[in-house]
Amino acid sequence: MSEHGSRVAIIGGARTPFVKSETVFKNHSAVDLSMHAVNGLLGRQRLDPGDVEEFVHGIVVVDPRIPHIAREVVFASDLPVDVRALTVTNNCITGISAISAIHDSIVQGRIEVGMAGGVESMSNTAILFNLRASRIFHDLAAARTSGQRLKLLFKLRPSDFKPTSPGITEPSTGLSMGEHTELMVKEWKIPREEQDEIAYRSHMRAHAATEDGRLKAEIVPLDGVEHDLLIRPNTTLEKLAKLPPVFDRSPSGTITAGTSSPLTDGAAAILLMSEERARREDREPLAYIKDVEFAGIDPKDGLLMGPGLTVPRLLRRNGLDLADNEIVEMHEAFAGQVACNLRAWEQGWKEPAIGPVDEEKLNPLGSSIAVGHPFAATGIRIITTLANEMKRRGAKRGLVSICGAGATAAAMILERD
Repeated sequence: MSEHGSRVAIIGGARTPFVKSETVFKNHSAVDLSMHAVNGLLGRQRLDPGDVEEFVHGIVVVDPRIPHIAREVVFASDLPVDVRALTVTNNCITGISAISAIHDSIVQGRIEVGMAGGVESMSNTAILFNLRASRIFHDLAAARTSGQRLKLLFKLRPSDFKPTSPGITEPSTGLSMGEHTELMVKEWKIPREEQDEIAYRSHMRAHAATEDGRLKAEIVPLDGVEHDLLIRPNTTLEKLAKLPPVFDRSPSGTITAGTSSPLTDGAAAILLMSEERARREDREPLAYIKDVEFAGIDPKDGLLMGPGLTVPRLLRRNGLDLADNEIVEMHEAFAGQVACNLRAWEQGWKEPAIGPVDEEKLNPLGSSIAVGHPFAATGIRIITTLANEMKRRGAKRGLVSICGAGATAAAMILERD
């Protein structure tokens, strides 16, 4: 067991390519994608699967037929069947929550080696009946006589057989994340042009990082796909400017498909060890986890404005300035959400201002708009991207900021000696 209070080392990460849902990975289930990422990580790290003591895996769009997906991934992958498995779901910050759970187990001395992961197969979400039809079918199952069954069957209407897919609206508000972000950009007066520029920069940087191999280094090819298929190297600001708004179709709407992260299939996994274990195995960590912060806010204050709290609080607790971070990785749910939170950091919002971010430090390899956003895998992907880039640059400190549906957010600081 590791000594209580051990630093937690990020040893490496691996993932599938990220692709648009309902395309090339539509025949791969969430378990399939997860298994590919987990086995790929084990192979790349030349790690005996039996060394993994805990596996925490996340999914956002939960399939009710597989409620404990982490355990199913254990059975499907090369992980030993006796490894402890935990399934987590926490909207877009699920990946950070999975990492945090493994981190805490290592710090508390319960384990020395753990793996965190996340997956989304938006091509294979569970298709449900509406509430009325579901009630009738439940009553049918409980009916004891033929007469009771016939009476219930006569209640069914053709419309009851129309299936429904999981929605992306907020249960508490009835609005989608995009509609909420439209409210945010109006309140913060974010122009359409600024959003287009953020999306354009994401695609250009992600394309460059794919061409030079930095992003491809994270990927375990699947079905002949060796890179993320959502990156648009041929997009331009002019093309982005021509796209129509999709959430507010009035003249005041500004958010388009081009400035939104796409529905994505993909999985990712990351290997964590205690500092002592990594040293004993002569493994060079990519980085260490310094600290993490979570927050929840009132959706009325801006559904995706949580980073306006988490990042200032995290920096203040660690006696750091925003400028002390050589790389800042900010999840791009929407370009407008990025811009709003950058304003909050610079001007101050519910926390004191922490200043502007140097554009060159922000998402140097692109982010979710270009790379893709399989909800539960995104945090794993971002931490892996940051840790790898920190090692390449010899950077001493990096910052991660992720907003989440349900008006949540997470932030994490990585450090290198």
